[in-house]
Amino acid sequence: MPAPTKIDGQLDAKPTSQPSQKSMTKAERRELQERQRAAKLAQKTAHGGPSAAKEPNHSKPPRTPPTLQKKSGDASGSGAIRSLQTKETVNNSAAAADDSAAVSRGLQIFSHFGLPKPIGHAIKGDIHPAIIRLGLLFSEFRICGSNARCIATLTAFKSVIQDYTTPPNNTLSRHLMTHLSPQITHLVSSRPMSVTMGNAIRQLKLEISGSDIDMIEQDAKDVLCQKIDDYIRDRIIIADEVIQELAGKKINDGDVILTYARSSVVEKILLNAHEEGKRFSVIVVDSRPLLEGKALLRNLTKVYPPIPCTYALLPALPSLMTEVTTVLLGAHSLSANGAVYSRAGTALVAMIAKTHSVPVMVCCETYKFSDGVMLDGFGKNELVRFSTPPKRSPILPSTPNLDILNPLYDLTPPSSITAVVTEVGLIPPSSISSIPLALGKTTL
Repeated sequence: MPAPTKIDGQLDAKPTSQPSQKSMTKAERRELQERQRAAKLAQKTAHGGPSAAKEPNHSKPPRTPPTLQKKSGDASGSGAIRSLQTKETVNNSAAAADDSAAVSRGLQIFSHFGLPKPIGHAIKGDIHPAIIRLGLLFSEFRICGSNARCIATLTAFKSVIQDYTTPPNNTLSRHLMTHLSPQITHLVSSRPMSVTMGNAIRQLKLEISGSDIDMIEQDAKDVLCQKIDDYIRDRIIIADEVIQELAGKKINDGDVILTYARSSVVEKILLNAHEEGKRFSVIVVDSRPLLEGKALLRNLTKVYPPIPCTYALLPALPSLMTEVTTVLLGAHSLSANGAVYSRAGTALVAMIAKTHSVPVMVCCETYKFSDGVMLDGFGKNELVRFSTPPKRSPILPSTPNLDILNPLYDLTPPSSITAVVTEVGLIPPSSISSIPLALGKTTL
């Protein structure tokens, strides 16, 4: 075999100045391989071989599947091309959907938060119409506040119980629990369950399991509905009346009361104190995205004579705290270690008030007590996301790497709280764990 000339083998032979492939990077090795392939193709073209007119493998047009090659005529060929174009379009759209899904997932560090569900999500199982309607109201945030959500849930369960019929060879105390499970699951899929709903549902299941199996079905359902009414009356309505009386004694003429967002209990306290003839002013501090303080401001100013109010957003809080005499806050739940789980921004209000030596009173019913211990608002939370921005708000430009994060709750440490006002009295945060004993129970 003749030795290769310099022209034919100048690219096949490794130059002495070229480094070895082990010392080259991956990109450099790939570039070297491409040059070698181009040199071989040029050599074959110069010799005029049978494969001279062939193109490289990477430039070959896509081959038609064998099933499409069997078809004859121009129509079959055009149909095959359309089929390939359709498949390519589907693949491209699927890839785009995957990319958008990756962008919409947001920061993975917040993936454990309760994400907002789309309105009208899928309905699984035999769901009562009252539960479906309530789930839509929850997902749209038409019903906000732990008390309002708990009352709405128990009222919907009364309709479910009244429309329930025990199947043959079953008892109400056992089968009704199975019937309520998908209803609860549907509500949780609409929006994460609150502590108040969990405590109320736990008490309802306890009442159902204790139902007399020899009682007539309709009578048993009436008894359960009466138990629900008693729970709402004793643990929420009457508890709020006692809290109004206890907290109202701490409001005097000339006081400046500061509150954050909107709490139904705080609103009742302020309106009740105004009806008693006390003259005071209120500072309503609010923040996005819900801006619940606007509804509180509207209710406080529509009474006669209207309560003097000041409305401000959260950034203005430090400049207003110097005028405040008392801070009244609501709560979503109360942990066993004395921490208050409430609307995001509550912790900031309490800490600034403590810095200015302003007493902070948290108004909370005992049925919001939770046996768990929370150390921060990161381990458990809920996100709020709206499809349309609020009115008269600057619209952020569409950025694929931008994801708006709106945590709904935060955790206020017990060191920033002066006292917790409950229906069993004013309790210091260090004695929160004694609430069950004050009610004569080991657990709530």
